[in-house]
Amino acid sequence: MPNYDAIIIGTGQAGPALARRLVAANWKVAIIERKLFGGTYVNTGCTPTKTLVASAYAAHIVRRAAEYGVRVEGAVTVDMKAVKARKDAVVAPSRNGVERSLKTLEGCTVYEGHGRFVTEKKVAVNGSELVADHIFINVGGRAAIPPIPGLDQVPYLTNSSMMDIDFLPAHLVILGGSYIGLEFAQVYRRFGSEVTVIEVAPRLIPREDEDVAQAVADFLKEEGIRLCVDSKVVGLEKQGNSIAVKVESAVTTSQVVGTHVLVAIGRRPNTDDLGLDNAGITTDPLGYIQVDDQLRTNIPGIWAMGDCNGRGAFTHTSWYDFEMFRAPAGALG
Repeated sequence: MPNYDAIIIGTGQAGPALARRLVAANWKVAIIERKLFGGTYVNTGCTPTKTLVASAYAAHIVRRAAEYGVRVEGAVTVDMKAVKARKDAVVAPSRNGVERSLKTLEGCTVYEGHGRFVTEKKVAVNGSELVADHIFINVGGRAAIPPIPGLDQVPYLTNSSMMDIDFLPAHLVILGGSYIGLEFAQVYRRFGSEVTVIEVAPRLIPREDEDVAQAVADFLKEEGIRLCVDSKVVGLEKQGNSIAVKVESAVTTSQVVGTHVLVAIGRRPNTDDLGLDNAGITTDPLGYIQVDDQLRTNIPGIWAMGDCNGRGAFTHTSWYDFEMFRAPAGALG
């Protein structure tokens, strides 16, 4: 039964940096990753989506070339296989770099598999049980899937599976009008898809100021994106090769028929299969791990960092969580 000074579960923004810092303080560290090194930011978040944004912007500018006195003969088309290949080429060095840095880090042992708590101080992975007095949870989050009737009967996309497609959806229907949904809406409209966004709130990005939301709505409409706000999705069903999305708005019911559906209504933490109950770790009703202002859970010696603690699903907040442990002896005492 391997014993360590610290176990880190997850290799998002906070985990690898913390591993390096603890090793520098002469700690013996184990770090566990079940899938892709680098977490959301590197693999399904800002890094890949911004490469798509750049490709979409290039297509948008080419279509506007005449405004700058530049003639482009024929229609502007987008090679989606090439777009995906470029995105993959941008992502790979970051992901591979995180993996390589951890696997060559003296004093750090990498376990590739799904880590689950057995007890407060013990984590199982790949048939081994690792023991440590200090355990850090950095497991991130994923797309929340709402219990909409019929959703489980149709194919749908999330921000993660959108990274795998190398074709252009004829009509992309997006459930959710906040940042993730709107980013994909503009990107795929500029690639050439018809796009419809459905938002249950009275306006887009409802957590922002009303004038900001209106400005965003205006320029999305100018690009030809259909916006349905104050609209609740109440059902989905297959219609041949298409998907019909049933929508209720005020006293009316209508449907939007598209070829593909993207679910972007929010996020949930990756905490439901960690064995948190075995360690007695407290979560809120949404599954976020409860922590204090020093990221300590209710169990001494266990901390939660990044998206899974509900303190802010952003790269900079996850990095700030890591910074809480700048001086390990003091922060962990």
